[in-house]
Amino acid sequence: MDQGSTHEFVEKLHERQEKDRKNRQRQGDNAPSKKLPNKQH
Repeated sequence: MDQGSTHEFVEKLHERQEKDRKNRQRQGDNAPSKKLPNKQH
C-alpha cells in the first residue's frame, strides 16, 4: 500500500470533517433538529 496516498487521504478526510463540524456549529442555531440539511426525505 502506498503510504503517501494514504496519508493524503487521511489529511483530506480530516479537513472535510473539520469543515463539516464548523458548518454544523454555524447552522446549529438555524436548524437544530436537522443534523444534515441536505437529507430531506
